[in-house]
Amino acid sequence: MNLESLFDGILALSLLWIAWQTLTIRDLFRAVILFIVYGLLMALTWIRFSAPDVAIAYLAIGIGFTGVLFLDLLRDIRESL
Repeated sequence: MNLESLFDGILALSLLWIAWQTLTIRDLFRAVILFIVYGLLMALTWIRFSAPDVAIAYLAIGIGFTGVLFLDLLRDIRESL
């Protein structure tokens, strides 16, 4: 087993674990942070697939835009309580 396949395996398991944690966690702030971390790992996965254009788009849309919207929504929810 070479180092690259070990890294890919760890990356795949990390993606599955973070996705599960994001869906099952009760704290909304932590869920948003895990969503952003999931996006970072997913972008790294796209880079491993030799698709840097998809990785950049995923970083910009999936993490940048959506992550900021989720954090803003979370702030609005906490202010309304």
